[in-house]
Amino acid sequence: MNVSATLNFFKLIRRPSLCLPHATISNFNDLPVPLSNAFGALKPNIRAVVLDKDNCFAVPKQNAIYEPYADKFHSLLTTYPPPHLLIVSNSAGTISSDPLSREASLLSSATNVPVLQHTTKKPGCGLQVLEYFLKAKDSRVTAADQIAVVGDRLFTDVMMANLMGSWAVWIKKGVVETRNPFIKWEQKLPETLARYDFRAPVPE
Repeated sequence: MNVSATLNFFKLIRRPSLCLPHATISNFNDLPVPLSNAFGALKPNIRAVVLDKDNCFAVPKQNAIYEPYADKFHSLLTTYPPPHLLIVSNSAGTISSDPLSREASLLSSATNVPVLQHTTKKPGCGLQVLEYFLKAKDSRVTAADQIAVVGDRLFTDVMMANLMGSWAVWIKKGVVETRNPFIKWEQKLPETLARYDFRAPVPE
């Protein structure tokens, strides 16, 4: 169970816009590189990128790049070499799901990208993400609005980005189509909230 997501869900009741992305793409191959191009005329100064794993660039529960996305991943890695690129997963690198960091080690070896070791699952680990980039040598990150978060979940990846004051890119269609009714409902929220004129909070 993701206690962090459950507790932060109550924040959505007060601020539904926290689960809205600043950019939406169909799948990982549609990700603009550099990421600044994902946000239209806003053109933020993106110096670092956070990637989700499951159903973002990898098949859920697998620690390898989904082959059709390999070229795009390489392009992203070339443009944002570590420490500018970081994987933050709720299945690899968390104390509760991966206490010995075995999954994180396998994933990092397969991707050549660091995997954040975090005590709290998304969306509650935003401070640890920001701290990583602020302390990383040569990251050039000085503020949260220089970070873009890419993921397929509104209630974890996108919400974490908004809570941090960062930019959120939502992957609408994951590697594997979900059968989870809750996630299907979640995926309809942006369209529903747009009817009531809710918009993603712009980082400042």
